[in-house]
Amino acid sequence: MIENKNYKIPYKIEDPSIVKTDFLEPIPYAYKSKRSIDIVIRQPEYTSVCPMTGLPDNGCITIKYRPDETIVELKSLKYYLLQFRNVGMFYEHVVNKILDDLVQVLKPFRMEVTGEFTPRGGVSSLATAVYEKE
Repeated sequence: MIENKNYKIPYKIEDPSIVKTDFLEPIPYAYKSKRSIDIVIRQPEYTSVCPMTGLPDNGCITIKYRPDETIVELKSLKYYLLQFRNVGMFYEHVVNKILDDLVQVLKPFRMEVTGEFTPRGGVSSLATAVYEKE
């Protein structure tokens, strides 16, 4: 249980270290020798929790990438993203973690991860992290 000087959160907030890349399954991009492709994946039901308050964070995660040799199998991506459900992470860290993990597994030419988070208290947040192969 996380304790703050002003309140106690009555349930356990998971540490980001529980999110593993083991779920992610790369599959060969069969058209690699023929053409490049740009892939856009949206997960409009992303959830995690605020590490300060324990309140739920909801939003849409958009992954745009240009693969090299592999693409991500979508069911494996879904299970990977589900790991964040009880994890306490700030929005900016979420998009960077997802980007780092996907780049590690897929090794794309380019990837961009954007989190568009549901407004809370009248404040909305949009965070984007980008990777480009050198």
